[in-house]
Amino acid sequence: MSATLTTWYLELTAPGELRPAAEPAREAGLRIVRAEIPSGAFGRFLYTAVGGDCSWTDRLPWPPERWQGHLERPGREVWVAYRHGTPAGYMELDGQEEGAVEIAYFGLLPESRGLGIGGHLLSYGAARGWDLADRWPGRPATRRVWLHTCSLDGPYALANYRRRGFRVTRTTVSQPVG
Repeated sequence: MSATLTTWYLELTAPGELRPAAEPAREAGLRIVRAEIPSGAFGRFLYTAVGGDCSWTDRLPWPPERWQGHLERPGREVWVAYRHGTPAGYMELDGQEEGAVEIAYFGLLPESRGLGIGGHLLSYGAARGWDLADRWPGRPATRRVWLHTCSLDGPYALANYRRRGFRVTRTTVSQPVG
């Protein structure tokens, strides 16, 4: 019998609720950059590199053209953390209807975990969620930044979200598929 899967839905409803993490020391060589040219191949690389050991499987069957089309959608942004020029993690923002912005995917490559990068990357991403409408004319102002995580994700994910000010709004428990 398989273990249960717990999923937590969390949100911020005002920019002032965000409690930013400290920036890593300059020696960490960390830069966060928006991938301004949508690339399905790069998106798939990030997804598999970060989620490979966290059971991220929902997008694995996507063909290249679906990856590309997905990342080209207006209001969709990918932000990448680089540590000394090497990808360390990423987040995908999804501008949704009525001013909601989902942090659809967020995580670090295994070799970059435990270095203090996750809190800073999440802080940066949540802040970018609040100013998403500034980069996409015609989008409504952000009223809510939200995400979800589950018991298959990294052991520090939920605690990181809560430390940044995200509040749990809903919890579901189910049997995992597979």
